[in-house]
Amino acid sequence: MNYDCLIVDDEEVLAKNTGEYFNMFEVKTAVVHSVAEADRFFKENDASLLLLDINLGDGSGFEFCKRIRETKSIPILFISARNTDDDKIIALNIGGDDYIEKPYSLGVLLAKVRVVLKRYGSPAADTVKKASEKEFKDGTVTIDYVNKKVFRNGEEKKLTSLEYTLLKYLTDNANRLITKQELFDNVWNDKFTSDGTLNVHIRKLREAVEEDPQQPKRIITVWKEGYRYETGDSE
Repeated sequence: MNYDCLIVDDEEVLAKNTGEYFNMFEVKTAVVHSVAEADRFFKENDASLLLLDINLGDGSGFEFCKRIRETKSIPILFISARNTDDDKIIALNIGGDDYIEKPYSLGVLLAKVRVVLKRYGSPAADTVKKASEKEFKDGTVTIDYVNKKVFRNGEEKKLTSLEYTLLKYLTDNANRLITKQELFDNVWNDKFTSDGTLNVHIRKLREAVEEDPQQPKRIITVWKEGYRYETGDSE
């Protein structure tokens, strides 16, 4: 069986939660907790990407990485509570593609995984779940790309052209942090747009797509950084 991602981590609760989160967003993920289990997995299955802890109960993630690199070219992302520069240098030098420190944000980790999968051509790289290329659907929210209309619970929400463009950019890049500067550059095409202008437009979008704009569950503020549109009907 082919998977998008294999997680090898002996922190069973964290690994299970990460795997369930990835599967919820259609990144097909399997979870094992030891080197022996990982070996058995690869005898019967394959994965497009490996998330690998360093400290495993029956061996070293570093050694497993070196062994996997002898037969497979899949991207390997290390996930570890070890945060020394030496560990990071070793991980990258033996064939790791990235090094993510624990504790990690599930949303940020998913975004990183999707970026890597996209780079390697996996279909799981799509950042949003679309019913078709003509629309975006996320629970109660629907965006009609053809007519440039937005609906919540079937009711059309009137947006200006700029508000629509901003919402589409957020949803096209769902579940990852989008900095304010990125929004200025790609939505306004103006690096000198003010934070105040952006804040006003974000407030208008929340009024359109959120059940409670004062407690947003979709358009999330990342303090001092930017915003993230989180998919999933949590209302």
